[in-house]
Amino acid sequence: MILRMRWPSILLAGFLAFASAVGFAQEQAFTNRSTDLMDKASTDGKVVAALKADTPVKVVQRSGGWTKIDANGQQGFVRAFHLRFPAAIETSSSSGGVLGGLTGGLFGGKSQPKSATVATTGIRGLSAEDFKNANPDPAALAKMESFRVDKSAAQGFAREAKLSSVSINYLMEEAASGRHR
Repeated sequence: MILRMRWPSILLAGFLAFASAVGFAQEQAFTNRSTDLMDKASTDGKVVAALKADTPVKVVQRSGGWTKIDANGQQGFVRAFHLRFPAAIETSSSSGGVLGGLTGGLFGGKSQPKSATVATTGIRGLSAEDFKNANPDPAALAKMESFRVDKSAAQGFAREAKLSSVSINYLMEEAASGRHR
């Protein structure tokens, strides 16, 4: 008897879960720069394909700083910051969809303003506690140093990307001078 009474609720919950999963899986995005489609969510992964800027993609899954996408039938991972999501804009002459349109016309309903939903992505910074609890990893440091480029290569990249120079006070300089943020 209890199962019989809960059946509609269970069916409704299942339908809503399915509908939200389908809606999320179909989320449209575009690459905001040329980027590599990787076989796993890591810089250690293999390149599946090279994607040009403004390539339309479908979001399959989000995970931290990486997003699993489907690009022209190929699935893989790209960095979250290499994607842009168009603002979803809803417009309507009255609230409530089709029925709202009918009843609004009959009963003098007022039109709703246009609304926009914009999604943003952020990455959490490091706290003082994170620095206190840090453990050195010589292998990771060696790998990071392998990505080093010389000054002229960095300047060439900056010119190509039309980047401008910004001066930043380093933590050690701030600590030595007694200044803190």
